[in-house]
Amino acid sequence: MLHVLSHMPEAATAVVSDMDPPYRYKRLFKRFVLLTLVCSVVPLLLVGWIISNRYQRSAETRVMAAFRNEIQHHRKVIELFLKDHRSKLELMAQSNGRQDFLQPGRLRSLFDLFNQDRLTLTDLGVIDADGNHLAYVGPYDLLDKNYAETHWFKMVMEKGLYISDMFMGFRREPHFIIAVKGHDAIGPWILRATVYTEGFRALVENVMIGRTGEIFLVNREGVYQTTSRYSGRIMENASMTVGPVHPGIQVRQEASDAGFNGERSVRQIVSTAWLETPQWMLVVRQDYAEAFAAENRANLSVLVFLLISAATILGATILVTRHMLDLVKRRDVQAETLNRQLMQASKMASIGELSVGVAHEINNPLAIISTEREILIDASQKASGMDPSFSTQLDSAMHQIDVQIQRCKRITHNLLRFSRRTESVIDTVDINAFISEVIDLMEREARSSGITFFERLSPDVPPILSDLSQLQQVFLNLITNAIDAHEDKRYGSVAISSTYLESEKTVEIVVSDTGCGMSQETLVRVFDPFFTTKPMGRGTGLGLSICYSIIKGLGGQIDVKSVPGQGTDFIIRLPLRKSDRTGNAMPPANQMEQAA
Repeated sequence: MLHVLSHMPEAATAVVSDMDPPYRYKRLFKRFVLLTLVCSVVPLLLVGWIISNRYQRSAETRVMAAFRNEIQHHRKVIELFLKDHRSKLELMAQSNGRQDFLQPGRLRSLFDLFNQDRLTLTDLGVIDADGNHLAYVGPYDLLDKNYAETHWFKMVMEKGLYISDMFMGFRREPHFIIAVKGHDAIGPWILRATVYTEGFRALVENVMIGRTGEIFLVNREGVYQTTSRYSGRIMENASMTVGPVHPGIQVRQEASDAGFNGERSVRQIVSTAWLETPQWMLVVRQDYAEAFAAENRANLSVLVFLLISAATILGATILVTRHMLDLVKRRDVQAETLNRQLMQASKMASIGELSVGVAHEINNPLAIISTEREILIDASQKASGMDPSFSTQLDSAMHQIDVQIQRCKRITHNLLRFSRRTESVIDTVDINAFISEVIDLMEREARSSGITFFERLSPDVPPILSDLSQLQQVFLNLITNAIDAHEDKRYGSVAISSTYLESEKTVEIVVSDTGCGMSQETLVRVFDPFFTTKPMGRGTGLGLSICYSIIKGLGGQIDVKSVPGQGTDFIIRLPLRKSDRTGNAMPPANQMEQAA
């Protein structure tokens, strides 16, 4: 037995050493959060990136298509404008001969007819094969001008139709002309019209494409044919590279050139298309940031959504992880408590076995002492001539020896009953006698703590049918708690009373103490498993829970009343007969054996 007890501390040390240290919870927390983020946030961000990338590509396709449609529309408008004027001049040249134009007022009437809807021509003139004006209508004095050496004159005489680039000419201001060659009996002649420059420029320059967009025309030499919104003025050299004439429409991204306003270069979308006649390049361009403003806002919204989602997942992960770790910690505490309970049970079992051995060892000397006492009494009775005073003292001593032997027997009997582990047996129990035995067992420990017991047992209490061993466990636990409640006091009392409630056929036992009492919060949880107010290592939190279960199992009920600082009352009510599950009263064990 001593050998078994000597190994108990080592077992306890092994159990404690196997417990998870506090730093492991932090490691588990970090690992769980990291694993959750890898399994949830990373796929979320990856899917978001894929969606954003595909949306960006789709947006680029839409924007490029919009630029293609934009430049295609404006090219058609400009070409229709030039084609309309060219067709009108060709019709005039084919419908009228040189002599018709020389008739007074004929050229003026044609000029007014041309501009009747809106001002589209600045002047109109007829020029012979030598480059001299034959007739002229317009605001300039050009009748004496000769054009034989001009580029446009040579091109018209060569091709029959020519639309010039913007040039200064005799007017000393930017303009361009449309000229058509005619034939008659005298020879070739030219019908020349100067397009109203401001009207044509308005057709191009007044088109607004957002805040940073612009549209303009340049010729093959890179000279502006219209004024750019940001880059340069008409007849100035463009800073952009014109490149060769290309078919169709091109859309590209490039850094913008620093124009006349001195703005720094930014990324732009540039769309270009060449007119057939004249070969001017139509340019439509806009800052990339503005062209993709809607798409960028959508991407930003997606990014914000992803970040909020990731933050939400992170927050939820932290909260869930903390909750789970709290559950793990509580389970670990419960496991540790159960381990301590098992160790305590093992210790109590060892102590019980030791108590049995000690009780038997004490009973043997007691039997010898009792036998020797009887021998001494018999010898004293046979002896003659004994001094009466000595005989009286001897009788008193023999009586005292008998009293102490009976007391030792009661103590060993209680030890044997305490250490006995038998199955639950329902039998007749004298409650008052039982309470007296428990008090006798606990009285010495109580006196060492300054605690006084008071018995208030009613003689009207009848015997009950119950389990004596389980009742011992309940009252030993309640009395131990009552003694512990006086830890901070130098003295106190524990009162146990019994009363028979005839109307309810129950026996009421009240265990009252004058200890520290309990708060309302403690009273609510006093019967909960693993709940204790004692320091770590002083209690398991199972005592009152087991008491509650035992009393309920015996068909009774247990309640508690307490006032902080004044004391606590545990009220137990036990039926006279314990009922089975069908509600029938169960007979005593000896009657059940006889019936069997």
